[in-house]
Amino acid sequence: MIDHWQSQLQTAWGLDAPLIRLDGEYDLNFAAGDMIFKVMRAGCDPQLIDMQVQALSLLGGQRVPAIVPALDGALVQTLPDNSGADRLVWAMQKLSGQCYADASPKTPALAAELGSALGEMDATLAGFDHPMLSRDFKWNLAQGGWIADHLDQIADTNRKGVLRSICDDFSTLTLDNSPVQAIHNDANDYNLLVTTGAASRRLTGIIDFGDMCAAPRVCELAIAGAYLVLDHDQPERMLAQMVAAYHAVNPLTAPEVDMIVPLLRMRLAVSVVNSTLMASQNPDDPYVTISQAPAWRYLERDGEHPKLVTARLRAACGFCARDGADRVLAWLDAERGNFAPVMGVDLANAPMGSLSVENSTWPENPFDLPAPEAAQIGQEFGQGPWLGYYNEPRLIYTAPAFRMGPWAASDRRTVHLAIDVFMPAGSPVYAPLDGTVLVAEYRDGHLDYGGVIILEHQTPDGDAFYTLYGHLDPVFTQTLSVGDKVGKGAAFCQLGDTGHNGGWAPHIHFQLALMTDGMHGDWPGVGAPDDMYLWDRVCPNPAALLNLPDAKTRYEPVDKSTVLQGRQSQFGANLSLTYSDPVMLMRGWKHHLFDEWGRPYLDAYNNVPHVGHAHPRIRAVAAAQLGRMNSNTRYLHPAQTALAEKILSKMPDGLDTVFFVNSGTEANELALRLARAHTGAKGMVTPDHGYHGNTTGAIDISAYKFNAKGGVGQPDWVELIDLPDTYRGQGGFADQAGPAIAALAAKGHGVAGFIAETFPSVAGQIIPPDGYLAQVYAQIRAAGGLCIADEVQTGLGRLGAHYFGFEQQQVTPDIVVMGKPIGNGHPVGVLVTRREIADSFAQGPEFFSTFGGSTLSCVIVKEVLDIVDDEELQTNAQIMGDRLMAGLRDLMETSPHVGDVRGMGLFCGVDLVVDKTSKTQATALCSYVKNRMRDHRILIGSEGPKDNVLKIRPPLTIDAEGIDMILQTLGDILAEVA
Repeated sequence: MIDHWQSQLQTAWGLDAPLIRLDGEYDLNFAAGDMIFKVMRAGCDPQLIDMQVQALSLLGGQRVPAIVPALDGALVQTLPDNSGADRLVWAMQKLSGQCYADASPKTPALAAELGSALGEMDATLAGFDHPMLSRDFKWNLAQGGWIADHLDQIADTNRKGVLRSICDDFSTLTLDNSPVQAIHNDANDYNLLVTTGAASRRLTGIIDFGDMCAAPRVCELAIAGAYLVLDHDQPERMLAQMVAAYHAVNPLTAPEVDMIVPLLRMRLAVSVVNSTLMASQNPDDPYVTISQAPAWRYLERDGEHPKLVTARLRAACGFCARDGADRVLAWLDAERGNFAPVMGVDLANAPMGSLSVENSTWPENPFDLPAPEAAQIGQEFGQGPWLGYYNEPRLIYTAPAFRMGPWAASDRRTVHLAIDVFMPAGSPVYAPLDGTVLVAEYRDGHLDYGGVIILEHQTPDGDAFYTLYGHLDPVFTQTLSVGDKVGKGAAFCQLGDTGHNGGWAPHIHFQLALMTDGMHGDWPGVGAPDDMYLWDRVCPNPAALLNLPDAKTRYEPVDKSTVLQGRQSQFGANLSLTYSDPVMLMRGWKHHLFDEWGRPYLDAYNNVPHVGHAHPRIRAVAAAQLGRMNSNTRYLHPAQTALAEKILSKMPDGLDTVFFVNSGTEANELALRLARAHTGAKGMVTPDHGYHGNTTGAIDISAYKFNAKGGVGQPDWVELIDLPDTYRGQGGFADQAGPAIAALAAKGHGVAGFIAETFPSVAGQIIPPDGYLAQVYAQIRAAGGLCIADEVQTGLGRLGAHYFGFEQQQVTPDIVVMGKPIGNGHPVGVLVTRREIADSFAQGPEFFSTFGGSTLSCVIVKEVLDIVDDEELQTNAQIMGDRLMAGLRDLMETSPHVGDVRGMGLFCGVDLVVDKTSKTQATALCSYVKNRMRDHRILIGSEGPKDNVLKIRPPLTIDAEGIDMILQTLGDILAEVA
């Protein structure tokens, strides 16, 4: 067949490229070069083609294919098939990109782009007319009720019930009241094209206009949405993004938005019924059942209630959550000041107490709030009355019910949807206005509501709304029942104590809702930050019912864009930010961080919090010392000698003298001075692309800095040797230092020393081959120089099998430098050397570092080193590092872009390449992966001369779950670009 059509199309269009068969339900579709050919089914109405040709011409330039005329100028040809039957054939431009169904990732940004494209297309098609638009056919969604007569074809009773419910909902829609226009009618995931480069995924085209018809434009959104949500982990958010973007360019009405969800479900119902019917007629054709499985997964999922999804879409478009909600809000505002006091007292002057991520340290562990701590929440504000904010992101919601995914760093619900009133247990609660009991029950789970009541109210115009009262004494269950009337000002319950209110400090959770569809009595008291556009409209600020102004009770977190603007205007331009969308982090715990909205992130990058963020032991010793005194090494203090003893206990014999400074940079500056004082020489040897700090002297020995764009260039007293990069084969490692030593001698500088990050980090997490440092050290020492080990990145147990990197290389340096991690975030550096080297330095002027060796620094550093030992974090680094490296090596086997995996303990690098043969560094891909990991709430870095190496170096507290999250997520992201 293909040979036949190859010949026919060559004659008619001058085709000189081979044909490739494409899928199609009725017609033959072929790709050839930069063209697509459509061979219509026998007997196809020419008007169907004419409709498409006219529509595509009208839409020229809107990401649709252009029609390609035949050699004789005709847009449509009549050509015989193999049997001699005439077929109508036409051709169009082949658009670039891949099918959306096969593309990944499917991001909210891409959903928004689709919404904008459909909105623009429908606006253009609004005035288009053609006789074929009004034909009756099964894919006109407005006529989808035909499936009701075929539900008996569905063998599964439960599935038949789902479809019958969808048909019932469809029958209530008022489609006749919606304007009818030309729509594409089939923007499914096989008719959308997107760019093939994941790093810049964009919509490139909308194809296949054969199902065009006249229908309400909302059907366009429902059809596109039906495929957008399939097998997506955030279907409601994707749908909302698309609808909001459509609305922005082609405004919808609220009644139209209300029809999207039932029409979406109807489209999927039509699809599964049609495929069932087609499968019975064509059991060997896979096309007819290609979408049935994902459609059923969506229809049968335990997801957001359809009514709540509709409220979400309304909110995304700026409408109120339901009809009448605006009237309720207007009435509440007008009545503000006239409601009975809910707690029996005037709260106008009650202070606000913040429990927010940025202002509060409750709880100590943001993943666990034990009962004793929950009972003390907010104790700093007293027993009350004091108020807790609406719209406040908090970390106190630690129960599993608040987590929205499998990982500790998954989305979680953090934003408070109510106002709290803290008062003593037993305080009576009064109804602000007349109501009827909708829910009255006791929920005894830890961190649940305890006693909870929901009242239903009505405005004078008959619009319903609801109030919730949580953390009550369950005594009301003996007297109050569903359906009971509660009068305005009636005391109908009281605050519970910690034994009956979910374990919290006594308070009331007072919440307003404008609808209960999809929630009934199970209201979320806390919302996810990315869903607040919905919850602001479903559960708005209840301040009016407390006779308070909204501004008093609504919390506004610090605005990231304002902080960013301030940073850009007040700081130097070369102070960089990580990620295309920077994160603003407010709290941390062990190997997790939290932004201003309480979103959690797995910290797999920051090595400075060596023993974990916010370690309580470090906080305790720091506070205790600050409560006593803090001074420097001009005065005696036992903390200084205790720390020196602890550090020296980790050193090999001969390294016996300690200097304390305020940073690793200062320590490296000091190392340079020590080497020159002891040797009398000036010259330094160092590996290429090394980094040792940001002061003038440290930059002079840091090729990463002095050779960078705009750098100062290489000093003549510094000589570079190749990186020990075994993956790219740089350096034979036999005579590394010889030429450098000779060059320094020729220039009269001599050799003061050799300095290197033991395992070069900014160079790409390089692990030197065995014996490398031993050879270099021997050459340097033979020339009279000292050997300096910069262990800022690799020391203190990070490598697992070794406390320091030089131990792995089986060498003993003359000087060891430590920084950053040794203070777990406190600015401190340490240098250790031999006594004779220190004595040479002592022949010069006095050395003093104002903050080096401060009593505060010493107690903190000593505690960090003790924690590494006490909590066996070096062992954890080895176990977790082995788990990480094993998983990364598995990814190297399956991904064409993972060229090398190297590391030891929790010091790991993933070298990304364009292909494994050339080993060309994949810089753009590395940036993409790093930013996509951030999208998935994992923080990693990137390094290397070409910035193509993923750097993974988490705090030593990381656990198996964190390692598995890294591996699974990285694997998924690499699959996006495979």
